[in-house]
Amino acid sequence: MDLILVKFKVMINDKGIILLSLVIILNLVYWLISEVGAEMKTFPEVKLFDTRFHKVKVQELVDYLIEAAKSQKKTVVGHVNIRAMNFAYEKSWYRDFLNKADLVFCDGFGVMVGARFNGYSMQSAHRMTAPDYIEDLALKCDKENLSLFLLAGKPGVVDKAITKLRSIAPNLRVQGHHGYFDKSGKENDLVIKKINKFQPDILYIGFGMPLQERWILDNFNKIETTVFLPLGACLDFYTDSIYRGPRWLTDNGLEWLTRLITEPTRLADRYIVGIPLFFYRVVKQRITQGMITNR
Repeated sequence: MDLILVKFKVMINDKGIILLSLVIILNLVYWLISEVGAEMKTFPEVKLFDTRFHKVKVQELVDYLIEAAKSQKKTVVGHVNIRAMNFAYEKSWYRDFLNKADLVFCDGFGVMVGARFNGYSMQSAHRMTAPDYIEDLALKCDKENLSLFLLAGKPGVVDKAITKLRSIAPNLRVQGHHGYFDKSGKENDLVIKKINKFQPDILYIGFGMPLQERWILDNFNKIETTVFLPLGACLDFYTDSIYRGPRWLTDNGLEWLTRLITEPTRLADRYIVGIPLFFYRVVKQRITQGMITNR
């Protein structure tokens, strides 16, 4: 009788081990499927001056930012305009920043034209400016319970932006700090401490190029956020602190003209020198490398 009980217990133990093994295997399979399904969407690449960016549309960008924020993997989403491409041509660290970023979208009409000239099939939908979609991003963050930290502008600009965003997304979890602080030392540490206390899902950085990209590289491992999103003067435009110009100008890539007229001394080199220089380099690439066909 005792022998029968021992055998019965062994059978139960064996079945338990088998069932436990099956549960572990099924969980492992589910995890693998989830990981594969969670892979971030990829987009076609465009390459100018050995610097790559992506053909991505506004809604695709917003969706990507939301999915990246959910992933809990540190992600950098950059952007290019003519100024960025000139920096990438001249500064190897800046080119590396863009080439290593997880996603880089086109924020410049001139860059789109340059890509077309070199044979890429870019459409106007593949070019966007941050003020045009910041409210869509805020609404999506509100819906998905994701938080946003705004680090940009002169004192007061962030407060205006937060008020404006909360008027359309009342439950948005958002905090901010102005961008006029010492980017190293004690003051920088205090700003990072404030960010880390909030632990935002998305950190918007608007110091202007190339300072904002350099700051991300220098502080990447110190900051507790998931998505780094450098967007220049977006909040200044969004809050009307800086005039962008009439819509017909901005829609046709001539926003720079308004800025040049309103700030000629500061921006003359950026536009009067920078724009022709960019297109000279675009033509040079076309001559030396030939035309990319239908990409």
